Formats: sequence, structure tokens, C-alpha cells
Amino acid sequence: MQVAFTSAEILAMVSPQRTAGATAETICGIAALAQAGTGDLSFLGNAKYKSEVADCRASVILLPLDFSGEPAANQLHLFVENPSVALARICARIEQLLWPKPPAGIHPSSVVAPTAKVASTATIGPLCVIEAGAVVGAGAFLQASVNVGSNAQIGRDCWLLPGVVVGAECVLGARVRLQPGVVIGSDGFGYEFVNGRHEKVPQIGTVVIGDDVEIGANSTLDRARFSRTVVGEGTKIDNLVQIAHNVVIGRHCILCAQVGISGSTTLEDYVILGGQAGTGGHITLGKGSKAGGRAGITSDVPAGAYVNGNPAIPYMLERRLVVLHQRLPDLFKRVDILEQKTK
Repeated sequence: MQVAFTSAEILAMVSPQRTAGATAETICGIAALAQAGTGDLSFLGNAKYKSEVADCRASVILLPLDFSGEPAANQLHLFVENPSVALARICARIEQLLWPKPPAGIHPSSVVAPTAKVASTATIGPLCVIEAGAVVGAGAFLQASVNVGSNAQIGRDCWLLPGVVVGAECVLGARVRLQPGVVIGSDGFGYEFVNGRHEKVPQIGTVVIGDDVEIGANSTLDRARFSRTVVGEGTKIDNLVQIAHNVVIGRHCILCAQVGISGSTTLEDYVILGGQAGTGGHITLGKGSKAGGRAGITSDVPAGAYVNGNPAIPYMLERRLVVLHQRLPDLFKRVDILEQKTK
């Protein structure tokens, strides 16, 4: 970490409900409880590491409100409702200091169509291409080699990292963050088998991304065959996720790495999909439903349900079947013994 904070600055960032102890050290690093030393900040985000706090040498420790224990000499305990969230707010400040946005303006190596509209407070990095009719909103930051297609719209304060592509007619809301290599508006995968050959079905729809959406590196969102592919406000999408044409994703969903969603599937609000989970097409995952990693979802999932396995079934049933599956060799031995006895 190349920045430093006094304990007073840390206090101002996290606003603890109470404190214990004090330190005169400048905070220059962040480390896990077991590895932290003088000048580091640490936190207790998982109760299973509670026993490590007593021996922790960090100068500042973020702790939950119900923690009981005394700080060491020259150590400050900050009691907050959620230590992980408090640490995230400190890291947000560090992020701003480590990677400040360049001054507003358009880099001379970028190409901006005469009919495109770029806000005066936007920052366009080197080698970007902004095509005819596109709009880039106030405070947006496009890093190197970003391509914005014709009539696309980039909302205010969006952050597009290197290599992002936003296709023609696609729309990003405010404060959308796209990691390197994200593609918004690639063709949906649509073909009809006619007279012995695969005939392409044109994909003439668009993609609409709500406010405060974040999408991880090299994820792809296909444009709709017609109408829209939609991602709702506040949804977070991990790396290497594939979202097919005409998918509708609700608000504040979580899609972990390598998730694949087939065409015309609907995810209602607050759905969570574990890594490598996949869905069939034309199904609905109800509000607040969850699927474990590598789940294969082939039919509708009720609101609030938790499914796992392939094909996906209720989580507790799937766990019981896994246990029983491990007992099959012993069961077959017992059956063999019984057969011998009956003979």
C-alpha cells in the first residue's frame, strides 16, 4: 500500500460506535490478523478467527460490536457494526488515492465521431473509439481502448476499464463499472436449421444496464434477438459470465464466476448464483432464490428456494443424496452378503 493514514483519519472514515485503546502509529498497510504487525490495520470479519485477535500485533483492529477483549499496548480497537464493510470503505479511499482519475478531456489518440456527445467532465483515455450518435455522460471515465458503438449511451460517473466494448444502441445507467474485456451487446447466439445448414437469425435488440451495476473481466452480455437484454440496478456480475439474448436480470442479484444464463431466462430481484451455475432457457428464478456452485437449473425455481446439484433440486435433499451416494459401496457389499446367505 502506497498511502498512509493517521488513526484520526481512520476514525473519520469508519465512524465507530465505540473505541478502546490508542495508537500513535501511522497506518501504512492492511493485513490478516495472524500476519499483521506494527503500522498495519486488521479486522475480524469472520467469527472463526476470533481467537487470533488477542495475539494480533496490528496497530488498529476493526471489531464487531459484541467483541470482548482488551487492546494491547499502542493498539486501537474500533467497534463497528460490520468490520468487513468498514474495511471496504477504507479501501475505497485507498483506491481513490492509488488510481486517481485523469483530468477531464479526450486523449488526442482517441477517435470521436462528430455526432457523438461527450460531456465536458468526462475523461476519454487513449485509443478509444466513440461512434456516431453515442453519448458519454458527465464524469464518465473511459480508460484505454474502449469502444462505444453508434447511438450507445454511457451514464454519468461510469468507469469502463481497458478493452471494454459497448455495442450499438446499448445503454448503461449511472455509476456502472465494467472490468477489462467486458463486452456489452455482442450478437445473441441464434440460428435456424434450414435445408441442411444453420441460417443466422439477426439479433436486432439491445442491452440495458441499470444504475450501480458492476461486471467482471471478460464477461459477455448478448444483445436481444428483439427488444432488450436487461440487468437491473445494483446487480454484481463476476468474471467470465455469459448472459444470453433476451435475459432479464432483476435488481441486486449476484452472479459468481463462470455462470451461464441461457436465452430468455428471467432472474427476479436478489437472486444469487454460485460459480459455474448454469440455467436452461425460458425459465424463471424467483425473487431471493439461490443456486449453489455448478448447479444445473433446468426448470423454474420458486421465490426464496435454495437449489443445488445437476439437475438442480432443493439443497437439503441434494446434500442427503450426496451422503447416501458415498454409502453405496457399503450398501452393495451388504446386499451381496444377504444374497449369499439366502442361497
